[in-house]
Parts: sequence; C-alpha cells; structure tokens
Amino acid sequence: MNEQTNIPALTVGDRLPRVVFKTRVRDESAGSDNPFVWKDVTTDDIFGGRLVAVFSLPGAFTPTCSSTHLPGFESKYDELRARGVEEVYCLSVNDAFSMFQWAKQLQVQKVKMLPDGNGEFSRKMGMLVKKENLGFGERSWRYSMLVDDGVITLLNAEAGKVDNCETDPFECSDVDTLLTQIDKLAASAA
Repeated sequence: MNEQTNIPALTVGDRLPRVVFKTRVRDESAGSDNPFVWKDVTTDDIFGGRLVAVFSLPGAFTPTCSSTHLPGFESKYDELRARGVEEVYCLSVNDAFSMFQWAKQLQVQKVKMLPDGNGEFSRKMGMLVKKENLGFGERSWRYSMLVDDGVITLLNAEAGKVDNCETDPFECSDVDTLLTQIDKLAASAA
C-alpha cells in the first residue's frame, strides 16, 4: 500500500479539503491570440454556500470517462438542477488545457470542468491511486458526490479502490445513481 492509499477516504459528513484549483478562463481583454488567462479557484469558491454535484474520474479522453461518465452527467444536468443542484463539476487529475479540449471535443456545454492537475484535491479526499500499469501515473479513483456548503452529503466511490487496479469499475458513480439518491434524500426529509 502506498502513501496515497493509506490516506483514509473522506465520507458522508466530512468537510471537503481546502485546495486551490489552477483553471483557465476566457478573457477577451487579454488582447492576444490566446484569450485565456490563469485563474485560481478555491474549494470555498466552488462549494461554499451551494449544493454541488461532483463526479471524479481517471482521465480526460479515456474510454469510459468519454463514452459514459461525463456524457451521462451532461445529458442529465437539467434533471440535477431541477432537484436543487446549483452546479455540476467533472473533476480529474488532468491539467486545465486537457480538460478544456476534452470538453470541447465532447461538446460539453453545461457541466463545468475542474482540473486537479497536481492531484492535491484527490489526495486529500483519499481518492488518489496509482495507475502506472496503464501509463497514467497518479489519478483519481472514480466516484460521485453531492456536496452541501462544502460538506459531503452523498458519496458513491466505486468498490475495489487499489493502486494499479486491473479493471475500471463503473457501477455506482453514474448520474442515475446520484439522481435516485437525491430523490430518496428529499423524500426522507419531507
């Protein structure tokens, strides 16, 4: 077991780790052929005072992430919003440039891309794993969660989290599971 998998994964009721995400945003005032500028965004900026859905996956342009995981959340974004979710983020241990190009290729219009380029958020979540067997280095384990004002309300981490996992489980971090759980949570609160 390595130092990343020794970190216990956060769970329901835990507060998200505080980190700074290095993002790129369009800024036409940049006055160049590249209208994007760096923008630091904190955990508090994203999750503070809001109900947010997040799903994390191993990598941009990878098969399951590109064919099912991200497209599923994009296609059901409005259903999440109808249930009170204010924003939906796709997190991956990739740089801002890769995340931007991936979203562009998949024509993602609603889900916001959240690059965890150094894996700091994933590490502090207890979700960073090695994927050296695939040549990926360190990546996030696949999961989804609902976060209310920075506190984890629902968390769906795929089973079998281990370094260099031979498979890529995708059983419970999908959008339909999260929607069903949000409905159950709302029904129990009524």
